[in-house]
Amino acid sequence: MHTHFMDKLRNYDVSFSGLKTGRHEFRFDIDKEFFQLFETEQEFTNPRIAVDVLLDKHTTFLEFEIKVNGTVELVCDITTDNFDHPVENEIKVLVKFGEEYDDSEEDVITIPAGDHAFNVAQLIYESVALSIPMKKVSPNVSDEDLAILDQFSPKETEEEKEHNSDPRWDALKNLKNKN
Repeated sequence: MHTHFMDKLRNYDVSFSGLKTGRHEFRFDIDKEFFQLFETEQEFTNPRIAVDVLLDKHTTFLEFEIKVNGTVELVCDITTDNFDHPVENEIKVLVKFGEEYDDSEEDVITIPAGDHAFNVAQLIYESVALSIPMKKVSPNVSDEDLAILDQFSPKETEEEKEHNSDPRWDALKNLKNKN
């Protein structure tokens, strides 16, 4: 089972070792099978997503730009109807070479110097997952329905609101208060 899984994952390897420096394009079409490679709580029903991977190969590092575009079927939180939600996102990543795999840095991934390919599956997955809204509301739901729903949803406490505010705004607020 596991080797089968690894083989499937390999379909998303972008092999760079034989490539000249410069820009290269790869295209993947992903569907339900792709998401089955991931242990996920999230329901990806009927995904129809095209992935464009742009690789800019430099002598000592690689630049990847991953664009996802398509739709995924979601179940509306309110009406429980299925609806198509557009998926559109773009992730840019720098791939460097080092001792061992390391993705602790933001937007930079280090892979072992001996690697010949970079697997984009995880990045594709994240890119799609980021396009899925927390609140899944069908476009057919009217504003009145939403207003009603809002009355019943738990309100944020003042404390939470403060916690969720943007530090940049807070800084501005503080400036205003000083005057």
